[in-house]
Amino acid sequence: MGLGIQLLEIPAARAKDPRARAYIIDHLKPGTTLSRRVEVRNTSPEPQQVDLYVGAATVERNVFTAADGRGGNELSGWVSLESSSADLEPGDRKQVEVTVAVPDTASKGERYGAVWAQITKPPTAQDNVGKIHRVGIRMYLDIGSGGEPPTDFRIDGLAVGLGGGEWPVLTARVHNTGGRALDMGGSVSLTSESGRVSAGPFTVASGVTILPGESGQVSALIDQPLSSGRWDVRMTLFSGTVERTLEGRVSLSGAVAAAESSGPRPLLLSLSIGAGLALLLVTTAFAGYFLRRRRTRDTAGAL
Repeated sequence: MGLGIQLLEIPAARAKDPRARAYIIDHLKPGTTLSRRVEVRNTSPEPQQVDLYVGAATVERNVFTAADGRGGNELSGWVSLESSSADLEPGDRKQVEVTVAVPDTASKGERYGAVWAQITKPPTAQDNVGKIHRVGIRMYLDIGSGGEPPTDFRIDGLAVGLGGGEWPVLTARVHNTGGRALDMGGSVSLTSESGRVSAGPFTVASGVTILPGESGQVSALIDQPLSSGRWDVRMTLFSGTVERTLEGRVSLSGAVAAAESSGPRPLLLSLSIGAGLALLLVTTAFAGYFLRRRRTRDTAGAL
């Protein structure tokens, strides 16, 4: 349906954090206020009436999961939007200020939510199936009277197994040893035991979010023909500006065999990313979600 939303403001202290370019991430003390500007765009060839609102989110089974509808948790109740709707002609954009007012009585801990832009197409006489399309920006706000909790993690459990198709998948276990949620990214490179052949880098699949004190599995599809034998592996993972590297060895026989890990080798780096638009489409958005139930004209506007 041609709808987009983008974060326009990044705190100077987080300028090198790639997550802060995509999501509203910060640490706030009780009684303080945060403001960010977002931009909503109509990239479709027709006018769109866009609803703007804030909803709850959780992290379940290592997936950032946004709830249906408005409100729903403590954080969503703290957030107000400058506008609740936008009528956009084709190609139009509108900036909207997002304000978070944390109560003096707010307890310590990280909260999750999302700022949504939504288009609703109710059923018509010609099409009796309603449609909803929404895109959003994740929110990760930590509350506490002291400084921001550190971000840190450990990698272990290197393994190789069969993927869903013809290629093997290399996996590892990530343990969140810090105080903020992690959004994992990274890459994997392999070198033959002789050192004469290199493969990769292979991208670590996105979409893994790990809460403090919990662990999750990351994976990279090795979609390149490799000969049987022993291969040295270098896996580099990051969340925000924190990067860690694990080196190990895997044995490939046909598709898969065993893995040996040399243990994590911590490496803390600041990452920078080039200028450009960070796409802020929350992966759990109901993009093009179709309401399956047939509806009568009397309930055409209901969601």
